[in-house]
Amino acid sequence: MNLYAIVLSAIVVTLLTVSLTRLGKVKTKADYLVAGRSLPAFVLVFTLLSSWIGSGSLLGGAENAYRHGFAALWQGGGGWAGLLLIYFIAPRARKFAQFTIPDLLEVRYNQAARILGVIAILFCYTAVTSYQFVGGGDILHLIFPDVITPDFGKYIIAAFVIVFTAIAGMASVAYMDVAIGLLATFTMIIALPILTHHAGGWSAIHASLPATHFEVFGDLSHIRCLELFLPTCLLLLGNQSMYQKFFSAKSEKDATRAVVGWIIGTVILETVIVALAVTGSSLFPSGEVEARPREILAYLGLHGFSGSGPLRLLGALLMGAIFAKIISTANNWLFSPSTNLVNDIYLRYINPEASNKKTLAVSRLMVVLLGLWALYQSLHIESVLKKSLYAYTIYGAALTPVILATFYWRRATAAGAVASIAVGTFVTVFWDTGLVHSHLPAIIGERDAILPALLASLLCLVIVSLLTTPPTEKQLKPFSEA
Repeated sequence: MNLYAIVLSAIVVTLLTVSLTRLGKVKTKADYLVAGRSLPAFVLVFTLLSSWIGSGSLLGGAENAYRHGFAALWQGGGGWAGLLLIYFIAPRARKFAQFTIPDLLEVRYNQAARILGVIAILFCYTAVTSYQFVGGGDILHLIFPDVITPDFGKYIIAAFVIVFTAIAGMASVAYMDVAIGLLATFTMIIALPILTHHAGGWSAIHASLPATHFEVFGDLSHIRCLELFLPTCLLLLGNQSMYQKFFSAKSEKDATRAVVGWIIGTVILETVIVALAVTGSSLFPSGEVEARPREILAYLGLHGFSGSGPLRLLGALLMGAIFAKIISTANNWLFSPSTNLVNDIYLRYINPEASNKKTLAVSRLMVVLLGLWALYQSLHIESVLKKSLYAYTIYGAALTPVILATFYWRRATAAGAVASIAVGTFVTVFWDTGLVHSHLPAIIGERDAILPALLASLLCLVIVSLLTTPPTEKQLKPFSEA
């Protein structure tokens, strides 16, 4: 057990070192929010990869794979489809080169769209951050079961993430992601064949599990697969954290190259994660992990490797890689909404003439406040998978349609965008409370929010836009030139 503590300690020290070395280079708002627009393609690949693959994949996706097999890849597949489309969006986003998605919404639409965009982002991003705290707390509990409870672990992870994220901003997060991305990628790829061998080979795994674990749809309905696919795809297409990294790129060419590496890395890693979870369901079909299947990857790191010192070290590194990915994702998703409160509210409406020093101080304060809100949410999470789909749906239904319309539909109007964001957010947030769907037929009311929320959002965007005055050439010019 000391080996696992040593590996985690080394990771924590490394992350703090990277952050502190970047601290002296943060002098302006651009340095803090978009790394001075200086990130090369290599760094962008790993910061995009690390911010995308966190607890949603490592806990929620792995839990789904443990229970249902390779059909869990429908969730990852939504991201892959989104990535193919992002290849064409990335250079346009970099040419626009602002700080946040609400910047884009105000330029293309109006101030109301900016404010509603901030609200939707805060709901989504703090929800995503909250289940990273859950994942980190689970890992600390597995390593120190007699000392740290899962809830106490959440407090520890939250404190570390809040402090780390507040220190040096985007540059710190991005360069840390390079080390984490390399560690996670190679550790998981090496671990898979070893664990498969321990399980008796792929034929033995296949024989020990239901045949549905290896089918395209598995034991999931077609509509359920669509409910896994759509939120992930739509979140990725409009993800502010992603656009913010494109805004941080050295050039449009660097942004485009980074997407190619991101696509390759995401397909490989998410497939490996699902394969590891399926292997884990064969190795550990019952016991502690059956009751908490979201912990299967960490459980494999702790109990799946036996024998020589190198194997035990690999298990510790796998556990450390999962822990580091969770920390990295929490940093990314906590940092992004803090930039909204600073850039889109504080500097836009409260203190437009704030100095760089004051802006940095307020930015760090926002990180702390949002981190505490995410911690509060984490204390009430029962299912990481359900929470992740909720967060993805808020963003995918409320913001992605109007963001894509910004670049690709000249007829979209400010009124249409405002209606779309407001209705998409409302339907998603209140769908599971009984306020919206309790009066609907069961065949609709029992479904996840993504389909009704997306349909309502799209209808509002299209119908209201067609019924209102078209946008001016001034509004369209920054995007038609992109």
